[in-house]
Amino acid sequence: MLCADEFGRWPLSVVHGGTDRQSGQDMNGAIGTLRGRNVVVLGASRGIGRETVRRAFLEGACVLAVARGSDGLQQLQNEMPGIQTLALDGTADHAPPRVFETLSPDVVVVCGGAIPTPGPVHNLSWNEFATAWQTDVKMSFLFCGHALRAPLAPGSTVILISSGAGIHGSPISGGYAGAKRMQMFLASYCQKESARLGLGIRFAALVPMRLMPETDLGKVAVEGYAQYLGMKPTDFIECMTDRQSAADVAAAVVRIATERDVGTDTVFGVSADGISRLS
Repeated sequence: MLCADEFGRWPLSVVHGGTDRQSGQDMNGAIGTLRGRNVVVLGASRGIGRETVRRAFLEGACVLAVARGSDGLQQLQNEMPGIQTLALDGTADHAPPRVFETLSPDVVVVCGGAIPTPGPVHNLSWNEFATAWQTDVKMSFLFCGHALRAPLAPGSTVILISSGAGIHGSPISGGYAGAKRMQMFLASYCQKESARLGLGIRFAALVPMRLMPETDLGKVAVEGYAQYLGMKPTDFIECMTDRQSAADVAAAVVRIATERDVGTDTVFGVSADGISRLS
């Protein structure tokens, strides 16, 4: 069977992580709980965002789920009547103050983003190429900046959900890989500012290292890569090993948000092997 790794490393850019991984159980520092803490999740109606809402709710957090569409939010509220919801475009300039006025957060998780148009770079329009910059990066930029300016209370945490594409590239998703890398830089820049200003706010980027075919984004990526490589989507999926799930990512969010020994790390990878410190 033709497997993606026969084409070299680049087709696995959104599938494969690094080799320096360690179990999440090996991360330094005791782990606390989200019970009684205020958690805001952006992009809450699907995929990682949805699983993060569920996990935080089960942990006993007070959760505000934010997404553009009201239908997905209503489904969440039907499943978990105790959560709050807010239908809002997270890329709007007024979004951060509106969200923070609705629920003053101890933890902010930025999961929202666009699904890129798959295709070789020369077949994409500029708008298709730049979609992730106008959504994923802009949302991260707005909420990180407001967290510093407000500022959030000392001990608060802002987590940006990035992608392994930002480490190894993703040749058929336009500017997506660069956008996801920029989220890692943003977390690092804002952590430095928090330290310089003595704010005590923690910023981190969490990087799912492999595709998740069960998510909307993963389905589009699998179909796009399979077509590009002349494979069946099922065969492409069979070539992927040690995939983390959206639930694994949500568990990693909780671990990062409750880790007491913060250190200076800002970028973390998550795969089926657990959590790794990337920088």
